[in-house]
Amino acid sequence: MESTQRRPRLLYITTHGMAAASLMRGQLAMLRERGFDLTVVSTPCDELDLVARREGVETIGVPMDREITPLRDLVTLIRLYRIIRRLQPDIVNAGTPKAGVLGSLAAWLARVPARIYTLRGLRLETTTGLKHRILSLAERLASACAHTVLCVSPSIRNEYVSRGLARPDKCHVLASGSSNGINPERFQLSGERLARSRSLRKELGIPPDARVIGFVGRMTRDKGIVDLSDAYCSVLAKHPDARLLLVGDFENGDPVPSAIVNQLRENSRVVITGFTEEPELYFPMMDVLAFPSWREGFPNVPLEASAAGIPTVGFAATGTRDAVVDGVTGALVPVGDTDGLAVALQKYLTDDVIRFRHGQAGQRRGSEEFRSETVWAALCELYNSRLPEHLRPAAIPEDTGSRRAA
Repeated sequence: MESTQRRPRLLYITTHGMAAASLMRGQLAMLRERGFDLTVVSTPCDELDLVARREGVETIGVPMDREITPLRDLVTLIRLYRIIRRLQPDIVNAGTPKAGVLGSLAAWLARVPARIYTLRGLRLETTTGLKHRILSLAERLASACAHTVLCVSPSIRNEYVSRGLARPDKCHVLASGSSNGINPERFQLSGERLARSRSLRKELGIPPDARVIGFVGRMTRDKGIVDLSDAYCSVLAKHPDARLLLVGDFENGDPVPSAIVNQLRENSRVVITGFTEEPELYFPMMDVLAFPSWREGFPNVPLEASAAGIPTVGFAATGTRDAVVDGVTGALVPVGDTDGLAVALQKYLTDDVIRFRHGQAGQRRGSEEFRSETVWAALCELYNSRLPEHLRPAAIPEDTGSRRAA
């Protein structure tokens, strides 16, 4: 008699497809191959289409605003509830601020057996007044609706618990942290990658002997772009030939002041590339990565830079202090200390020995603690613990992580 055992149904909900494309790269394909019936819900966008093609999973587009929009949020909640009722998932994993709240609430209303809220950051850290109170309420609601709050770093867990947003026993961290880990081989130098990077550097007009400070990510106020601009001006006073390489786009949410945007665009020593799916081609151009974010969950970019042998200078913010070991894989300065940021950046521009040592230490740490397969194995163990025994999939093949993270 043929087995009638069905596949466990897993539903991911995220605000924007960018999160699924970057923060779940390879993870979704692994889970599908592992035996999960997997669906991703997000705002319709090109990145969501990319996820469907690359990961081989079903996707559903549901418009979601990043900012607080009560009427549209209610419509989104109803749509999410209807999707959940139709799909009848065994597990819902909702993450990113808006999707985390609405997805967790919809899953609770639909009585999903296992509800996980993935905490990738805490927006309220950089807010005050009414918005702060609303975001605090939203976090309490999301955590109350979930069985598990999956924190992507030890420091974000500590912050969440200390603010009384969830009970300590409800908050968990996978392995050493990170929601997806990295594939170190993707960022390590090879002859072909180095040749492509050198060619791209020439196209961007960066002289071969110029020192380069790099930044990779969304260019918003809370990512520290204003602070980086101020620190770079200080660096130029002593290193007039230093370049600033900004790999990313300016965004409308939490925008950088127009005066700073214009200042950066008009500076001939600043190179702005726009969004890229191949950040690994830009790290070899850098001498140091600047990461002055005011808040994080667990940033992947410093790990990616480490895999390429590049140290990171950043603010000692939540999340960042888990990704960067001060004095070992980079340097951390107090949040908002632009003078300290400038001094630390200058140190790596001038001290080849310390830059090499910290780059090598970062490579070792990333390979030993943050490989994607390590994080994925811990994630699957969590999912298994939330599934009835007859729905639990088989163990992950040892080479799955390294193969699918590529």
